[in-house]
Amino acid sequence: MDRIPEQALAWAEAGQPVALATVVETWGSAPRRAGAQLVVAGDGTMMGSVSGGCVEGAVVIEALEALEDGKTRLLEYGVSDGDAFAVGLACGGTIKVLVEPVRPDALSVELLSDLVAARAAREAVAYEVALDGSARRLVSEGHTDRFRRDRSGVDEDTGRFIAIHNPPLRLVIVGAVHIAQHLVGMAREAGFDPVVVDPREAFGSPARFPDCKLMNDWPDAALREIGLDARSAVVLLTHDPKLDDPALHVALGSEAFYIGALGSTRTQASRLARLEEAGLDQDQAARIHGPVGLNIGAASPAEIAVSILAEMIQTLRRP
Repeated sequence: MDRIPEQALAWAEAGQPVALATVVETWGSAPRRAGAQLVVAGDGTMMGSVSGGCVEGAVVIEALEALEDGKTRLLEYGVSDGDAFAVGLACGGTIKVLVEPVRPDALSVELLSDLVAARAAREAVAYEVALDGSARRLVSEGHTDRFRRDRSGVDEDTGRFIAIHNPPLRLVIVGAVHIAQHLVGMAREAGFDPVVVDPREAFGSPARFPDCKLMNDWPDAALREIGLDARSAVVLLTHDPKLDDPALHVALGSEAFYIGALGSTRTQASRLARLEEAGLDQDQAARIHGPVGLNIGAASPAEIAVSILAEMIQTLRRP
């Protein structure tokens, strides 16, 4: 999850003039999708990107001018394939960027603070803004399809830009094994917030998993405490039914978008038989990806972690 709204609020609360630039529409092969943001402080410091290239320089200039006159700007940049490289747009493309100064008569600190608070509380919210900057609000209802697809964009009916702020993706790994050590870093780079659960403190230790949230608790209890939602993935790596099966019961009763379990085809068959005996129907059990990961011939722990992360992303983006 990007930290652009959080950075904008921090700078504003520290007394810095701040402007937010947001991609609202794209055509062709623009490298950043709608919703991508760049925050610019009054001293020219910036964070984030709207194109991944030299368009940032032009946007920063416009943002600094917006801080001078207090006006919202809708910018459009379009280039041919021949000129694309010079302005940072791969193979040509067009983007529209909305620049909003953070000030009482534009994007207020109060509204920005409400957005940041909702993100911190894992609440899905949409920021609606008129492209001329005349109206803004946060809503938590409506835009069902946009929330499901995690897709910001201009609403054809109202002409307003809808910025979707879904809770950050979360990965709960049950089993602090070697594969998990690789998967944590890879998942974090892909935008997941990883949590490792293992009651065995020798496995789930800070030395083995630095800078990662650890829970040395029984998996079913830990999963209930975490509270799985539709932005959560669960991967079971213990290979131990005493740990995996109780966790599966909790995960299968949740809205987690991905549930994967390590083991061979034979292990998966035994797992499904145990779940059936425990009263779970076949439709519930069918949600388990087992053997876990895409079949890419992975052999090493790192390669298996790649296959797991790839399957998680495929399940999320191509349901």
